[in-house]
Amino acid sequence: MVVAVVTDSTAYLPTDVVARYGIEVVPCYVVLAGRSGREGEDVTPEDVARALSSRGQKVSTSRPTPGDFVAAYRRLLAGGADRVVSIHLSADLSGTWDAARLAAAQVGEHLVTVVDSRSTAMGTGFAVLAAARAAAGGATAAEVAADANGTAARTRTLFVVDTLEHLRRGGRIGAAASLLGTALAVKPVLHVVDGRVVPLERVRTSARALSRLVQRATEAAGGPGAAIAVHHLAAPQRAERLATELRQAIPGIREFHVSELGAVVGAHVGPGAVGVVVAPADEPPPGDDEDPETPEA
Repeated sequence: MVVAVVTDSTAYLPTDVVARYGIEVVPCYVVLAGRSGREGEDVTPEDVARALSSRGQKVSTSRPTPGDFVAAYRRLLAGGADRVVSIHLSADLSGTWDAARLAAAQVGEHLVTVVDSRSTAMGTGFAVLAAARAAAGGATAAEVAADANGTAARTRTLFVVDTLEHLRRGGRIGAAASLLGTALAVKPVLHVVDGRVVPLERVRTSARALSRLVQRATEAAGGPGAAIAVHHLAAPQRAERLATELRQAIPGIREFHVSELGAVVGAHVGPGAVGVVVAPADEPPPGDDEDPETPEA
């Protein structure tokens, strides 16, 4: 059985990895300066960072259309795939999963399996990679989807933003809204839990926030064999510092990616955002994702 793997552009997979595994990437859309463009093709992270830093310029995003997914699925099936597994960012953060589900119903749900990663960025990307590797090894569609779901469930996504305003405007912060009133006094460390962005803890400086990202990521890795990704928007120096400290703190990293966030996620976190995604080799300790919000002493 030949299983094709599809994702959307918010997985932010390295281009060489996409090419190596033949992963189909369906782009989301970004509306910038009155024009709509495809993420990664027509609109770059630099375009978004520049617009968000300019007074009066608005950036909005939208999902791929069901028709975009239908076209991709039919092309892959016509090209020799027997089944398609389509893996996307959290349905609580975007309508992308729903668009893929509608497309699957048109093409045939016996042919297309749609997976909600309950995450975003490389939180989705590592699930896609697990699926692509399983498919390359000859796994069935059910096995490919199971590998994607298992990896997504184990993966931790943590990040720090310069301001919560962009998340607030886009309606993506959920429980983090409680921090808006003190956003100038603290630097919230956020994470993605069951598909939603929620606060993890509050610290008082950017330096302390980066330090906590390293500590939390090290705990999430749980030992050798973890895969790590560092993301940023218009903050390459902070990202490189974070990457260096993670390499020193976490033993036996099996793969490491550093990349700038694309336009869609970047539009919601804003310039200066940095984050880390950890896919541990094995299951994390029980209750690891239940960590309550912890203010800095």
